[in-house]
Amino acid sequence: MDVDEVIDALYALPPARFTAVRDEEAARVKRAGDPAAGKRIAGLRRPTLAAWASNTLVRAKPEEVEQFRQLGQALRVAHRHLDGEQLRALSHQQHVVVGALALEAQRLAEEAGTPVSETVRREVGQILYAALADPEAAEAWASGRLSKAPALVTEFPGIDPDAVPPTSPAGPKPEAASASVARPEPPAPEAEPAGRRPDRRVDAARAAAQDAEWAATAREDELRVAEEARQHTVEAAAAADAELERAQAARDRAYAAVAEAEERHREAGRTAREARRAAKAAARRLRSLTGDETGGTGSGGTGSGRSRSGGGGRGDGSG
Repeated sequence: MDVDEVIDALYALPPARFTAVRDEEAARVKRAGDPAAGKRIAGLRRPTLAAWASNTLVRAKPEEVEQFRQLGQALRVAHRHLDGEQLRALSHQQHVVVGALALEAQRLAEEAGTPVSETVRREVGQILYAALADPEAAEAWASGRLSKAPALVTEFPGIDPDAVPPTSPAGPKPEAASASVARPEPPAPEAEPAGRRPDRRVDAARAAAQDAEWAATAREDELRVAEEARQHTVEAAAAADAELERAQAARDRAYAAVAEAEERHREAGRTAREARRAAKAAARRLRSLTGDETGGTGSGGTGSGRSRSGGGGRGDGSG
């Protein structure tokens, strides 16, 4: 049994189905005789909507994923070495590509039957920015098994010290200064071509400004996501309060109905007992009356009737 295939299949599922299928697969793998693999599967975390949409993008667009990873590598190299021209080209490209891929993830999620909001799309964009700046985040993203967004990365790797020109004015090194006491000072080194050193400082400043702009954009996106999440939570809380009020009102109505039903039940019980007592009294009176008729008037009437019938017969015979 290929456990990796099982895991890949799980992370391809919509989040709503993930937990139930994960538990079924873990139990199945354990029954098949591999408890370690079953435990590994049971420990998988359900992906957030943004992570799932990102995983869907990775599975559907493998070529774009590889190109995006190459873009991230090029950006990290350009930042580290302060390649100003390369940074200008790649910085524009990263914003265009991130926006396009986030929209594509949103479209693929809708096609898969789980539409996602603009907030989720921006969260996918933050995942993509993290994948550009951080190789480990890029590796996790490209696996297609994200369960949540990586930690927000606000800057690219540090600048290579060799790429930063010295800021102090050019002058003799300490050892050269001490040696000048013993011998004539050597001729000054040939100056760098005009504009070269200032250009590198400008490139360094431009790279730092681009990093700061990128970090500000990421923070603003994070703020928007947090604000929308807060608003959604407030609305959900208000809806929950309203639902609670409706539930409490329904509960009060139910309690009132129960009390009313219990009162009706008690009243019906009293009425039934009174009716039963009346029925027993009537039965007693009936038995009493019936007993009197059987012992007196009822028997005499019957006997005299027979006598009269017999006398009549004899009269007929005599006649």
